[in-house]
Amino acid sequence: MTGSRKRDYKAEYAKYQGTEEQKKKRAQRNKARRKAMKEGKVSKGDGNDVAHTKAMDKGGKNSDGTRVETASRNRSFKRDSRGNLVSETSSRERKKRKTSTA
Repeated sequence: MTGSRKRDYKAEYAKYQGTEEQKKKRAQRNKARRKAMKEGKVSKGDGNDVAHTKAMDKGGKNSDGTRVETASRNRSFKRDSRGNLVSETSSRERKKRKTSTA
């Protein structure tokens, strides 16, 4: 955000995070994390995320499989030297595309 403009969390929740679809996706992500914690794969504050094999925003679900990744790898996208976003395609997706087209 720029300048002194404050983030309107209430409006953000009402518009996106509070929708039924997003609530269900969040519940699935939380369920996957709880399962991994129960199995001893992750723990609170360890810097790891439970990543879905197929991203939830691309139609994935818990039954498709999950894996443990560092938070930086799971959340990062290609950026330039100033930290600006260059591509919203992760390196893993780019690599997958290269192998599937070759």
